[in-house]
Amino acid sequence: MQDATTSWNSLRIGLIALLAAWLGVMPANAQSDEPGCRPDMASLRLPIQRVNLAKDEVRLTFVGHATFLIETPAGVKVATDYNDYVRSTVTPDIATMNKAHSTHNSRNPDPAIKRVLPGWDPTGTGAARHDVTMGDLRVRNVPTNIRSYSGSTDFDGNSIFIFEIGELCIAHLGHLHHPLEPGHLRALGRVDVVLFPVDGSYTLDQEGMLEVLKTLQARVMIPMHFFGGGTLSRFLGRSQDLWPVERRDQPVLTVTKAGLPARPTVIVLPGH
Repeated sequence: MQDATTSWNSLRIGLIALLAAWLGVMPANAQSDEPGCRPDMASLRLPIQRVNLAKDEVRLTFVGHATFLIETPAGVKVATDYNDYVRSTVTPDIATMNKAHSTHNSRNPDPAIKRVLPGWDPTGTGAARHDVTMGDLRVRNVPTNIRSYSGSTDFDGNSIFIFEIGELCIAHLGHLHHPLEPGHLRALGRVDVVLFPVDGSYTLDQEGMLEVLKTLQARVMIPMHFFGGGTLSRFLGRSQDLWPVERRDQPVLTVTKAGLPARPTVIVLPGH
């Protein structure tokens, strides 16, 4: 009888310990997979969550260089030009990459990423072709050429990635090296938001980029890949007579189809 009682007490203590662990009485260094989303172990509250988006909202966060985090109402997350140097603290569901430099692609993408979409064909047999749907997001690409390190043309070495969320169409021009041709424009379709490089040397020169933007007529135009304030200022000086400019204090922008500016507008997010 004593042995049975001892066994029952041991079992009861074990169950209590398991229940305590389940309810959150865990070591202080325990944390969730995503930095910043940690449960409050002192109470039974759920992990902190980012503010939910309305069904027609899309959130853009300028991480830096050519990397943006795009978040959809259903919670799908994309990182553009995912690389090993500039990364969001949030693990994306989809990562797009471009071939141009190591700051635009990764040889060691996080294995937690569900889909990694290179903007070139790694086998070298042709152009990359992507058309992926995940939740409320569709991602597709339009191949373009880039200059190789030797100065020759690397055909189909870059991709413009298009993100379709509800009625919004967002285009990330990647490491664009040349003006867009009619075939590119037909493949792109209507663009509401364009993310475009303005360095003017590693990518298309600034005058050429202005012509691309004039053709696209996107209502929101967000510059990237400018390395510093001087390069950005030169671009804004060239474009100031064409479009209004809005400077934001935070690198986060929430956009909706209904809330797009009445005319094409350059929106500058902090970073470089």
